[in-house]
Amino acid sequence: MYSINVAVPSAVGALASDLARDLPRAEPRPRDERTLVVKRLAGEADNDGHLVTQSYSHLEARAREALTGQPAFAARIDRVDYFAEAATGTSPVVYLAVESPELRRLHRELAAVFDPIDGIEGEDYIPHVTVARGGSHEAAERVAERDIDPIEWTVSELVFWDAERGLPVSRLSLPA
Repeated sequence: MYSINVAVPSAVGALASDLARDLPRAEPRPRDERTLVVKRLAGEADNDGHLVTQSYSHLEARAREALTGQPAFAARIDRVDYFAEAATGTSPVVYLAVESPELRRLHRELAAVFDPIDGIEGEDYIPHVTVARGGSHEAAERVAERDIDPIEWTVSELVFWDAERGLPVSRLSLPA
């Protein structure tokens, strides 16, 4: 699966690494895979509601068209939280919560082009940077109670991400 992501600043990665040390039985997100998902790029549904697989080049072209004119925007991390039960994968999931009205607006616009993934996109979308998955719920709760210094940045680039390989495929500078 491919997605459109925001690369996070090094301060976010450093904070995530520090927090992950306090989650000894959890699996930390690898440093080079710490990103913020804006929208997963699923194919289109056919008349029977089945997902039709599309080539990466087709998905990227559709996404770039939808992103035309997208300005740079502000993002802020000011708290740690966790999903007790993740919609997919191992639980709990400790994460850095991202606040950005423009990011949410962009997600909604892309969800109108690419069908939202049930349980994690559309109305269920929670912008976040994953710190770690698994481990104990008690440790996740303790880490989520920590106060952190806010980290603010301007999102001036979007990354087309290949989740299967854990690598960026291409980039788009903003404004697009």
